[in-house]
Amino acid sequence: MQPGLADPYAETMDPVQVRPMCEGDLASAERASAVTFFEAERSTRRVSDPEIEPRSAVASKQWIDRMRFFLNLDPGGCWVAVRDDAGVGEVVGFAISQNRGRLWFLATYGVLPSHRRLGIGKRLMDAALAHAGGRPGIFSSSVHPGATRRYRLAGFSLHPQMRMIGTVDRSTLPMVDGLQEGRADDFEWMDRLDQDLRVAGHGPDHGYMLGTLRLVVSRDRARPGYVYLDDHGRASLLAAAHPETAQKLLWEALAVSQGRTLVNCITTPNEWAIDVGLAARLDIGQEGYIAVRGMPVPAPYLASGHLL
Repeated sequence: MQPGLADPYAETMDPVQVRPMCEGDLASAERASAVTFFEAERSTRRVSDPEIEPRSAVASKQWIDRMRFFLNLDPGGCWVAVRDDAGVGEVVGFAISQNRGRLWFLATYGVLPSHRRLGIGKRLMDAALAHAGGRPGIFSSSVHPGATRRYRLAGFSLHPQMRMIGTVDRSTLPMVDGLQEGRADDFEWMDRLDQDLRVAGHGPDHGYMLGTLRLVVSRDRARPGYVYLDDHGRASLLAAAHPETAQKLLWEALAVSQGRTLVNCITTPNEWAIDVGLAARLDIGQEGYIAVRGMPVPAPYLASGHLL
């Protein structure tokens, strides 16, 4: 900057503090998240997509509960940007990341549209990446050009994701055998499988997911696998040692799906999922990126948006 010229960001940035998240920030951070992602989804909505709806009260509570879990487990990865107006701290940006053994992942990240282009996003990402401590990393990214530019500059490879949407043609459902309901005593071998696929196990995340989702497993020692299913039967996270096991688990998810369903986070190494979706008469489309650094794209694997 030339001598005598004012810094154009100085006045704008002064009221905004980037600091570690605390329990009292959760409700404000959820509101910022709801606005940020609503605007992002609305701006990228395809003509054929359903109308974008604001986040429901149930989904808002789930978001807060999940972020509280992260905050209690690994607070060093949880950061907020707070604007202090008249003594009331309003969260205008957030970056929630976690370390699990040798792996770092970014659970969610965003800045309110009204506060972009002010350097807040970079400050938040720098804080989250500092927490990684050089670990390999992974997260699911939107297509927002500013965010993807920042991810690439941070050394992440961006791998396009696909999604499949529609109502399952139930006449296509095959007979699937060898699957059972999962239990907490499956976590040990599930973590070993996680380590093979994504550098590190999910560890305590498995306990959290088991408390909120249905777990279905294949305990075949040669070809193990598991899938977590939400209340609508959608696969929230799927991992397997072999594509054949992965396909069985995904067919199970489609078999219990209700109405229109979604299979997302499908990367090119996971074309086995596309084959299942096409066979079930689902429609294929594009959906953001899986970003990885220091590790390959996991396969056979369908990532969770927040728990990766």
